[in-house]
Amino acid sequence: MKIAIGCDHGGLEHKNAIKEHLSSRGFEVCDFGIYEQVSVDYPDIAVKVAGAIKNKECELGILVCGTGIGMSLAANKVKGIRAAAVSEHFSAKYTRLHNNSNILCLGGRVIGVGTALELVDLFVDTEFEGGRHATRVDKITAIEEIN
Repeated sequence: MKIAIGCDHGGLEHKNAIKEHLSSRGFEVCDFGIYEQVSVDYPDIAVKVAGAIKNKECELGILVCGTGIGMSLAANKVKGIRAAAVSEHFSAKYTRLHNNSNILCLGGRVIGVGTALELVDLFVDTEFEGGRHATRVDKITAIEEIN
């Protein structure tokens, strides 16, 4: 599986740890930056990762900013993206299982690196359940189509 990853200045340490962790698990990781501790605008990174998902260059994405919220707001503006800001285990699993989210957004100032790695594992290891949840995701897509 190919996973897109990116961060702003609030998530560099987490992004680097996540990238190393995913690579050690055998995933191909496409890193959209940043690569050094410089201030950047999170929408610039979010749109790159979301674009890689939309264009099917990668299957899933992970974005890290200070809270995960800014990245999720920006990524969700891209058609076909379902990005979820998550800071605990239940949501990391169920955003994939029930919502078929394709981008996980984490907060580098909210959770520690160890927790981030656990949430990433839950996210990438969980498959979409489908069934009644597919109908709900289809309704989200329909809203996106008419707006």
